[in-house]
Amino acid sequence: MTDRSRSAAVAAAAGAVRQRIEGRTPEAAIILGSGLGQLAERVQDAVRIRYDAIPGFHLPSVEGHKGELVAGRFGGRPVIMQSGRFHMYEGHAPDVTALPVRVFAELGCRILVVTNAAGGVRRGFGPGTLMLLADHLNLTARSPLTGGTLPHETRFPDMTVAYDPELRAAAREVAVREGLALEEGVYACLPGPSYETPAEVAMLERLGADAVGMSTVLEVIAARARGLRCLGFSTITNAAAGYTGATLSHQEVMEVAGQAGERLGRLVEGVLAGTP
Repeated sequence: MTDRSRSAAVAAAAGAVRQRIEGRTPEAAIILGSGLGQLAERVQDAVRIRYDAIPGFHLPSVEGHKGELVAGRFGGRPVIMQSGRFHMYEGHAPDVTALPVRVFAELGCRILVVTNAAGGVRRGFGPGTLMLLADHLNLTARSPLTGGTLPHETRFPDMTVAYDPELRAAAREVAVREGLALEEGVYACLPGPSYETPAEVAMLERLGADAVGMSTVLEVIAARARGLRCLGFSTITNAAAGYTGATLSHQEVMEVAGQAGERLGRLVEGVLAGTP
């Protein structure tokens, strides 16, 4: 895809969404990971837009990703939620996985909240653990910034604090106030779609990863290039391969993420309600 066509794709998608949300200007965007689509049901005064009504958007092929944007109010402020990701393992290029984030920036969002379901690399992270992302490892060898610089994007975005310190502090405060256990750590992104081998998990542990998944990182890179403040949460759905001897399944991921959704929703809602 040429730089001109990349810019045109963002403009076309943003125009279609803007027309359908009828003058609303979302301040924050929230990307819902596997099994977390229930959070979209808590949006007030909601407008729902199916992906097939948005140029360049693709209906997800993975269970647990609904395939719609939901605009309305959440945490007392105007938001837009992405219920369903485009993953590289579905055959999408990094530009495509990052398209929704670029659209959110065009719509006026200044905060991006990313959520995901992940395997626990840190020993002791059991199913249902909520982890606040302090940093990440991009092990996909890909970037949505490859090619020419798009309008309003930084050529070399600083990733020293990819996940906003003030938003992370707010999340910790909400967790204490709500009596929610919240860990903090490093998320590693691999391209998938296979789950990791025990040897790969041992490698990740040595690299400093606390959780591993197949999303989030490319979205955050694109968001930081546009200057968005980022906040991330992982729902640990299983111990990583080799720790328990159990086999891994997407159904387990879905079930555990769904069970943790209410707690995660309280965290995100509390942060948005208390952030200027």
